[in-house]
Amino acid sequence: MAKSDLFLAFNEITETHHLPKEVVIEALKQALVSAYRRDSGISAAQKIEAEVDPLTSKYRILVEKEVVNDEVRNPRTEIDIYEAKQIDPNAALGDIVMAPEETNTRSFGRIAAQTAKQVILQKIREAERKSLYDEYKDREGDLVSGQVQSINNMHITVSLGRAEAIMPSNQQIKGERYHAHDRIRTFVLEVKETNRGPQIVVSRAHKNMLRRLLEYEVPEIYNGQVEIKNIAREAGNRSKVAVAALQPGVDPVGACVGIKGTRIQSIVKELKDEKIDVIEWNTDPSIFIAKALSPARVSGVYLEEDLDQGNTATVIVPDDQLSLAIGREGQNARLAAKLTGWRIDIKSVTEAAFDAQSKLDVEPLNKMATEHPDLVTEAARILEKKRADRAVMPEEYQSLARFVQLAEQRLLEYREGLRSKRRKALERARPTVPQFAFNMQISELELARDIEDAIKFLPNVGELMVRLLVDEEHLRTALKAGNAGSDAMEAIQEAIDSLVLAKQEEMMAAEAATEVAGEIVTPSDEQPVAEAVAVAATTDDEEEAPPAFVDIEPPTTPKERVVADEPTKIIRREPVPAPVKPVKFDAGDASGVDADDDGEDWGQPLNKGKKKKNKKGRELVFDEQRGEVVSRRKRKGNRGGEWDVD
Repeated sequence: MAKSDLFLAFNEITETHHLPKEVVIEALKQALVSAYRRDSGISAAQKIEAEVDPLTSKYRILVEKEVVNDEVRNPRTEIDIYEAKQIDPNAALGDIVMAPEETNTRSFGRIAAQTAKQVILQKIREAERKSLYDEYKDREGDLVSGQVQSINNMHITVSLGRAEAIMPSNQQIKGERYHAHDRIRTFVLEVKETNRGPQIVVSRAHKNMLRRLLEYEVPEIYNGQVEIKNIAREAGNRSKVAVAALQPGVDPVGACVGIKGTRIQSIVKELKDEKIDVIEWNTDPSIFIAKALSPARVSGVYLEEDLDQGNTATVIVPDDQLSLAIGREGQNARLAAKLTGWRIDIKSVTEAAFDAQSKLDVEPLNKMATEHPDLVTEAARILEKKRADRAVMPEEYQSLARFVQLAEQRLLEYREGLRSKRRKALERARPTVPQFAFNMQISELELARDIEDAIKFLPNVGELMVRLLVDEEHLRTALKAGNAGSDAMEAIQEAIDSLVLAKQEEMMAAEAATEVAGEIVTPSDEQPVAEAVAVAATTDDEEEAPPAFVDIEPPTTPKERVVADEPTKIIRREPVPAPVKPVKFDAGDASGVDADDDGEDWGQPLNKGKKKKNKKGRELVFDEQRGEVVSRRKRKGNRGGEWDVD
């Protein structure tokens, strides 16, 4: 039996656009529904479905209709009960059924046919874009081959077959020339979904392209016997790769290089003669840094974990290896720093010896002359020859290296001792800083850009406040090194006062209000009657003092009982001596005041056994105008001054 036109068209669309059959069938269904709705003029509120069988070339349209009696007024929306029973035996009056409609696509008008065509094309385009996006999204981070299609100053367009990709100028290898129709391998950097289809960004300069090339060329890496720890790359010039063996007996460097360098040479050729250094990874940072600076030889590596600058390594190399260790325009040292994650300072043996000699009079090198007199004298003699541009023998260089090693080790231990003291001081100061400050980012202070860049090594506002308290000198040094303005310290202090301290005051005020509310005892049901006694008395040699608290009720005669209509707060007051000056109460000792000691009854039981938190920077002061004790905050005007009361 000959295949139907519908079946042939269906297969052609599926194969041409590389789409699943289900997607094409769904597009065809929607096209039939749109065409029938347009041809018959049915409302969009009425449900219409289509069923398609591509094998038999049959389809049918199902229209939503209401079941009515024998009298059908509108055949488009109603169906009689007898026909409904044939569709659904359980159908009843008022039910909604999907009734098939007899229709033929050949009878569709021009507009309906055009609508069906547009719907099919639109759905196929959408499905094709989605299919391309899913395909290349899965290949993100992988290598693809393509053909250069067009070149401009912004990017290169690469044809990948069914899709196109762009390679921006910053992702191209420096110095590499591209021509139209060239076949190139690229790394899929990113795939974005847009209205016009997937936007694929490829790269040849990314370090992961080198990683993928190594995985393809070295079976040990692909099989998991060798692991790539890190890659530092400057595309087109030089790259350094750190590798480690995961299986005993495997040489990671030899596996990557191959016999006579065959494996690495194929990668070098692909990357247009880019130099690649393969380095064995080591857990000891000193050994790893020394290997990372290859091909230069290293005499010594001294590691420091600075609180401000991070991990710093001082590397001493022979005089004839200095330029090789630094590399052209600092490239070798820069790549080694990226590979190891350490800041690397490179010095020659002679330079380090001159620096150590200039510090022999100060701590910690001031004892070297007495403890190692021969070595110090020998080093001074050799350095004098260097000043006079006289030849220095290899044995003398070895003596200089021993002198430098001893001096650098002492300097390292001395600086580590100072850092240990700083760490302890910072640890002691951290509990004094509000805990919420450690959850605040530096950006919340809204400081100037130069200040934020200078203190970017601090993780949060809390650490910044700790530095202000006990490490201000180093903080000023960091601000100066970061080219921050001369008013940087004042700006930081003002920002902390306006944001952090203000928030702390709000929290302290809320806490104080909660404590005061908790100290006021409301009479319980068992004590409905409260007694208020007013005693009028003055001291023998002083005038009557103003009351400490405002009267709540008129004074009653002694021993007169007053029955309250509802639970009220009763305050018993007694005469107090006239204050010569404001009476101050420390907020930290407010809970320890005993009403019986000074003859006053505060109208409530005091929790004598409960110890309250000491509020720093606050005091309780008796306000004569208001007639009550108020809480005031003390502010420190400057670091050397006294506390000022607001």
